[in-house]
Amino acid sequence: MMKEYYKALGLTEEASIEEIEKAYSTLKEKYSRERFYEGEVGNEAARKLTLIENAYQEIMAACKTTKENGNEKTQDFSEVENCIRNGDISGAQQKLDDYSDRTAEWHYLQSVVFYKKNWMSESKKQLEIAVNMEPSNTKYSDALTKLKQKMEYNDRQYQSGYAQGPQGAPQYENRQMGGADSCLNFCAAWCCMDMLCSICCR
Repeated sequence: MMKEYYKALGLTEEASIEEIEKAYSTLKEKYSRERFYEGEVGNEAARKLTLIENAYQEIMAACKTTKENGNEKTQDFSEVENCIRNGDISGAQQKLDDYSDRTAEWHYLQSVVFYKKNWMSESKKQLEIAVNMEPSNTKYSDALTKLKQKMEYNDRQYQSGYAQGPQGAPQYENRQMGGADSCLNFCAAWCCMDMLCSICCR
């Protein structure tokens, strides 16, 4: 039956939404004008107008159902993003845990939450998953690149002995948490803010 609806609009079932809307608009304008003609021409135009109206409504309803039931369904992560912006990391994690569909955006936001907890390795793993799922997404790839740069910088500082404590003992906790040095804190803030700006400014 759907094939007949598309045929009424002069289209095939492979037509895009833009093509459907354009065909409908063109035909509606044509038959809306011609239905006022006298005789059979006007009657036929009125029948065609009813036909294309019905066809358009059925096609659009079918497209909406397909989109909602398929992979194109867009998840709303606004509550998670609001929690992150407000510093409610526990709340953000709880809301992320409620999602059963772990999309690339889910893994990206999980990475941000881990980063805010200073769990760098876990944050990196989540970003890598997001990038693997959507290789063309520059937001994910850029965030991963910057996070790797920060982790490499931290490693160089640690290996050079820069992260030693007052008695020369390595500050393992500080290494995991990003270090207490003002320079490292600046790098951490820079990377985190860059990631969060991607959320706020979308």
